[in-house]
Amino acid sequence: MTRPTSAAVIRRAHAAGFAIPAFNVPYLPMIEPVVQALRDTRCFGFVAVARLEWEKFEAGGPRPVREEYERVKDERFTRLHLDHTPVIDEDLLAVDYMAIIEEAIALGYDSVMVDGSRLAFEENVEATRRVVHAAHEAGIPAEAELGAVLGHESGPLPDYEELFASGRGFTDVDEARRFVELTGVDWLSVAVGNIHGAISGAAKSQKKPAARLSIPHLQKLVSATRVPLVLHGGSGIRRESLHEGMRNGIAKINVGTTLRQAYEAAIPSGPDAARRAVYEATTQVIRDELALEGTADRIPEG
Repeated sequence: MTRPTSAAVIRRAHAAGFAIPAFNVPYLPMIEPVVQALRDTRCFGFVAVARLEWEKFEAGGPRPVREEYERVKDERFTRLHLDHTPVIDEDLLAVDYMAIIEEAIALGYDSVMVDGSRLAFEENVEATRRVVHAAHEAGIPAEAELGAVLGHESGPLPDYEELFASGRGFTDVDEARRFVELTGVDWLSVAVGNIHGAISGAAKSQKKPAARLSIPHLQKLVSATRVPLVLHGGSGIRRESLHEGMRNGIAKINVGTTLRQAYEAAIPSGPDAARRAVYEATTQVIRDELALEGTADRIPEG
C-alpha cells in the first residue's frame, strides 16, 4: 500500500465531514512536539510553515524546516505544507513568490500555497494559475486565498464584532466560483469571520478575539466552488463554530497563534519546557477544540 497524497488526505476528510489540522511552526524546535502530539492522538495533520515565519520569527526558511521535518516526521500521521507565500506581503512589499514555491517543490514539500489576496482579482487569478501549474507538474496540490483574512497587518485590528456584522473582507461567492474555474486550484482559503493572530509588537502576545464563522456564507461558498475549503486563523474560534464549519465544507484548519504563544511563554524556562508546552497545546487543540483524535484511522492508505 502506498501513502495517500496530501490531495487524497484532504479529499477523504472533506467527504467524511472532518478537517485536517495544519500546525504552523515559526520556531524549528516546535516541529518535533507537533509530530509527537499528532502521533499520540492518532490525528492526521500538516506541519506548515509560512514565509512570515522565517521573516518575522525563527523558522529559518523552507530548507531548514524540511530538514528538521525529515528528522522527526511520521508519515502515518503527517505531511509537510508550505503555507502563505504572499505575492504582496503584510508590509505591502512585493515578494518573489515563485522562487519560494519552486524551492519548496524541489525540496519535496507535499503541498504549497500562494496568497494573492492583496491583489486585484485578475492578478490573483494569474499568480495562482502559475503556482497551480508548477504544483501540478510536480504532482502536488496547490492552495490559494480569496478574500481578506485580517490580522497580520500592522496596527490594531478593527473591532471584531463590527468586522463580522459588516462582512468586511468576506470571500465573495461569485468571485470564488470564477476563481476556482479560472485557476484549477485544489483548495481555497476563505474569509468567513476567521482572523489571524497579530505577529508584531505587544499585540503578538495578546489573546485573539473569540471569532466565529458565518455558516450561511460558508454554505454559499461550498455550493459555488465545490472544492475543499480552508480555514486560516483557527486559533481562538469558538468550538461550536469550528465543528459547524467542518460539517459545512472546511477540510483544512490552520492553527498557529495558540502554539506560538505557548512556545514563547515557556522558552524562558528552557528548551525542554518550551517543547513540552507546544506538545501540550497541540494535544489540547486536537482533543478539546477540534475533536479530531483518531482521524488518521479514517484515512486509509492506498
